[in-house]
Amino acid sequence: MSKGRIAIGCDHAGFEYKEALKAFLDKKGFLVEDFGTFSKESVDYPDYVHPVAESIASQKNDFGILICGSANGVAITANKHKHIRAAIAWQDEVAELARKHNDANILCLPARFIKIEQAEQFTLTFLNTSFEGGRHAKRVKKIIA
Repeated sequence: MSKGRIAIGCDHAGFEYKEALKAFLDKKGFLVEDFGTFSKESVDYPDYVHPVAESIASQKNDFGILICGSANGVAITANKHKHIRAAIAWQDEVAELARKHNDANILCLPARFIKIEQAEQFTLTFLNTSFEGGRHAKRVKKIIA
């Protein structure tokens, strides 16, 4: 039985991390849909971010993971979509709070600033943390209003 459906995408800087995370998530029982890129060749990250964000917004996938060099470009692009709350994580606690307080549905990872093992840990934390609701629900509602 699957633990959930995960959309994943990256640019050339995040390609190795994407490949490692796909294998890691598969072993953990998640279904992963890969939106590319599929090599280290230079690409334009919005071409991969938009389909990931659309798959989350349409509820085809439960959560998304986006990876680029700094995570800024993928986060900015994903957050242009209605119902998307993409958060950059560079520490485990940031990944946890993105879910717990912000109900983030896309995790953005900066491949040039973290190790693959950290990316795996942050991803697990993100996927295994529930939204706390309460006072945070009111705030999240104001984001999407």
